[in-house]
Amino acid sequence: MLGMLVAGVAAFLVQRERVDASIDDNLAQEVEEFREFARSGIDPETGAEFTSVSRFLEVILRRNVPDANEGLVALVDGRPAWVPGTEVDVQLEDDPEFLREVAQVPDSARVQPRTAETSLGALRYVVVPVSVPGDPSSGRYVIAYSHDLAHADVVDAFQTFAAVAAISVVAVGIVGYAVVGRLLGPLRLLRETAQRISDTDLSGRIAVSGNDDVSELARTVNAMLDRLEVAFAAQRDALDDAGHELRTPITIIRGHLELVDVDDPADVTETRDLALDELDRMHRMVDELVILAKAKRPDFVRPRPVEVGSLLDDVVDKAEALAPRAWTVDARAEASLLLDPQRITQALLQLVMNAVTFTDQGDIIAVGAQVDDDVVRLWVRDSGPGVAPEDAERIFDRFARGDGGRGGEGSGLGLAIVRAIAEAHRGRVVLDGRPGEGAKFTLELPAHVARADEAAVEG
Repeated sequence: MLGMLVAGVAAFLVQRERVDASIDDNLAQEVEEFREFARSGIDPETGAEFTSVSRFLEVILRRNVPDANEGLVALVDGRPAWVPGTEVDVQLEDDPEFLREVAQVPDSARVQPRTAETSLGALRYVVVPVSVPGDPSSGRYVIAYSHDLAHADVVDAFQTFAAVAAISVVAVGIVGYAVVGRLLGPLRLLRETAQRISDTDLSGRIAVSGNDDVSELARTVNAMLDRLEVAFAAQRDALDDAGHELRTPITIIRGHLELVDVDDPADVTETRDLALDELDRMHRMVDELVILAKAKRPDFVRPRPVEVGSLLDDVVDKAEALAPRAWTVDARAEASLLLDPQRITQALLQLVMNAVTFTDQGDIIAVGAQVDDDVVRLWVRDSGPGVAPEDAERIFDRFARGDGGRGGEGSGLGLAIVRAIAEAHRGRVVLDGRPGEGAKFTLELPAHVARADEAAVEG
């Protein structure tokens, strides 16, 4: 198909260039015949020299028989005066815009081929100025060829070529299907081997030998199985972690219920309060796991235009009720962004709660927003103990907690949710800060996702 396509296009372009060159040659020949007639300057009816431009143009148009795809017209003082006496393929006098363009060609202009897009199609034409001594009238002798009509035969020929080429491709495809089916028999073996690998046991691999395409495919499948095995292992680890985290509050509740003194109202009340607190913690953990499970769904974020300044104010208003801290706004971007306000508010409040947990009364917690040409940044900054370098990446994993002042409480899912929200917006969450110097968590979103004049958000 590619060979036929290249050959057909190349031949079509070459033939079209030949047609264009032939048009220019015909125009040059017409101009030369006009000049030859003008040199004689004799009116065939009177035998004397021409005394008017109009008579000269009338005679030459009557003598000239237009070729196929050719049109002729004579203008006197910018208006059509004479047309050929025989039927022509291109009637130039029917296009007033073309006639106005021709009339504007200066008498001093060089007689050479020109191209015009008209209601008659693309025209290749020449304009020969005409003047006769003693006659103040200005004449134009216009010869034009239609590009579209001249190319019609070429187009028809290559349409036939395209039909024959299509039939040939179908025939070759049928034969090739039968031949390739036999040549690719080893792929069936590859398929059967892959089917024997079950969804519960991904340890099996396909034996690979050789360096042909089938061998490369087998290696690719083996690499895919490696990735799947790692993904399933990570999923099992997450379930194991969730089971471990949920087992602790269950054990605590069970132990206190077994030891509660039902005759002691104070003990009953204390045990009840402890059980409700642990159940609340389990409920929050389950909600967070559900959020993370939905993070890969297309409708996890529902972007709409939002004023980032107003969104930031709402976050600060909600945050101030959490704890007495030195709340501040580093920067307030006045821009309309296309994002999911609920998810972004959830992520920022999660970062605020994280900052509240690891700061004391009077410590600084700041929020901010900044928009530039490429990135939208929303951040939460605090003056707490900071994050150890070895924990900087790990704390974004599920059930991970940092050491050295940023761990111990919570489910360990908060920062994982923040990262999931950022990635759902095609962005990321970045941590800046060193131990003892506070921490700054920043949501970085691509500008083409966050700008309100965009029609939609991918992902």
